[in-house]
Amino acid sequence: MTHPVWADGDAYEAYVGRWSRLVAAEFLRGLDVAAGRQWLDVGSGTGVLTSTILADTAPARVTGVDPSAGFVATARTRIADARATFHVGDARALPVGDRTADVVVSGLTLNFVPEPARAVAEFARVVRPAGTVAAYIWDYADGMAMMRHFWAAAAQLDPAAATLDEQSRGSVWRPEALRALWEDAGLGEVSVRPVDVPTVFADFADYWMPFLGGQGTAPGYVRTFTEPAREALRQALLARLPVEPDGSIHLGARAWAVRGVTAQ
Repeated sequence: MTHPVWADGDAYEAYVGRWSRLVAAEFLRGLDVAAGRQWLDVGSGTGVLTSTILADTAPARVTGVDPSAGFVATARTRIADARATFHVGDARALPVGDRTADVVVSGLTLNFVPEPARAVAEFARVVRPAGTVAAYIWDYADGMAMMRHFWAAAAQLDPAAATLDEQSRGSVWRPEALRALWEDAGLGEVSVRPVDVPTVFADFADYWMPFLGGQGTAPGYVRTFTEPAREALRQALLARLPVEPDGSIHLGARAWAVRGVTAQ
């Protein structure tokens, strides 16, 4: 089985980081957090969500935690703001004391955590009374068109590819599962909402090249191919994608955002 790789920040940015930025801005608007708060960004990756928090919410401080040393290094390089710090750490055992954050957020992370319930329990542990705990995850069933087209084309050539499709691996990204995780962690006022953003590719190369970067499940799968196999997949994708007359490709992406609060 191919496992996702998370180390190269630039390759991740080209693959899904750029689309996560759009979701992050809408996600934060839905939280409506006052200025001057202490934030914890779990699974901070290359700093996409942290940078949006810094730009949009006037925080006192943002602490990012991610298991990838490569992503942490990228975030430290890209975000030169004294209010932000980044650390290597596990969502299931956060290197943060009890009740030390006003807001805990996590973007595109929980579906990659082996024990998501344990991670959400940690989120709740480190938030102060009446604090906010929120996250967003791609809707792998219907809402991430770039991946749906990829896995459909891959399955045409290799039926075993269906077992790697994010859609088939767990269901934490489903809205009912997210709600249950938050409620089981003792969080109240739980709400789940869709966040839809456009994913417009300038041309087919703009869509295809990020799949060659090795960051994530689909790119990791492509990395195992011989050159003829990669070309066959490229042609299968080109045949099925909705390419506009000007060469651009207009798709859509949906994430599910969940929010809850701790007891006072």
